[in-house]
Amino acid sequence: MGKIELKAVEKWFGDIQVIKGVDLTIDDSEFVIFVGPSGCGKSTLLRMIAGLEETSRGEIIIDGRDATAEPPSKRGLAMVFQSYALYPHMTVKENMGFSLKTAGAPKAEQEEKVAEAARALRLEEYLERRPKDLSGGQRQRVAIGRSIVRDPTAFLFDEPLSNLDASLRVEMRYEIAKLHQALDATMIYVTHDQVEAMTLADRIVVLSAGRIEQVGSPRELYDHPANLFVAQFIGSPKMNILPCTVSDGAFALAGGGGGPVSGGEGATQLGIRPEAIDLVAPGTGHVDGIVDVTEYLGADAYLIIDCGASGSLTLRTDGETTLTPGAPVGLKFDDRKLHLFDAEGVALR
Repeated sequence: MGKIELKAVEKWFGDIQVIKGVDLTIDDSEFVIFVGPSGCGKSTLLRMIAGLEETSRGEIIIDGRDATAEPPSKRGLAMVFQSYALYPHMTVKENMGFSLKTAGAPKAEQEEKVAEAARALRLEEYLERRPKDLSGGQRQRVAIGRSIVRDPTAFLFDEPLSNLDASLRVEMRYEIAKLHQALDATMIYVTHDQVEAMTLADRIVVLSAGRIEQVGSPRELYDHPANLFVAQFIGSPKMNILPCTVSDGAFALAGGGGGPVSGGEGATQLGIRPEAIDLVAPGTGHVDGIVDVTEYLGADAYLIIDCGASGSLTLRTDGETTLTPGAPVGLKFDDRKLHLFDAEGVALR
């Protein structure tokens, strides 16, 4: 079992509160990812769960046991850090089995568990190599394997892919996803990369300034953000936000333009995803603008449209577009995918 509960946990550094009363339940076998901007408290919260940071107030419950005051060694958790922290003079096999050796496990058990972990991570052919003979992705797999052999209650990952180049990050995302399926273990993962969060998580926890802004599946957060912060943090390119007013079943943009809308009375800001905007002839959509920048990405292209007083919008379109800077365009929003927020940034629809 690997259920973890946080009950009103707080973290203070002197007079500064960095974790502000977090309540969260992580179910057995669930893959939960903490995301948020730098300084939001996501790594601190992970370290509190691991026991590497003292919990100032509140409770941390692991499998029904109050572990708040327990040292890291008693919590049954395994942590994978951003740095591989492998022993350079040891082979892969020795690195992976080191924790079992220091715990006094029988040699046969060490051999068996290292072999199982090596099979799961496709490291069998590298067991006699040393870290200097491995790629960055292979070293990270060894670091994960070192955790697997301990058969932990849960795995904690602290930005494990941030030191890898772009292609290796994609490869390791696949490895971690397959590992979660194979082990069916509880995993808590910290990242600032929302692509990792969207592709790996069962649920995402969005943090800001030490508080949880929203918890939900990647689709829930993308389609139904609870507030303006989540709406703009989740999604790449981020959601377009335009100043507006809403009354009598219609919205009006600050720079001119608008259209009918259901709900959202009293909204002051309208949100629309880049892929929920269609190009139409000027004067026939919700707002008009001028193409400012074209970003070609192959299959897709992003158009940044200057809409005057309404601001700039980013639109995702087909990579075959021939529009160039200076071209006038009309923009039509998908009525089903409009998001409306009040003056406090709370979602109204």
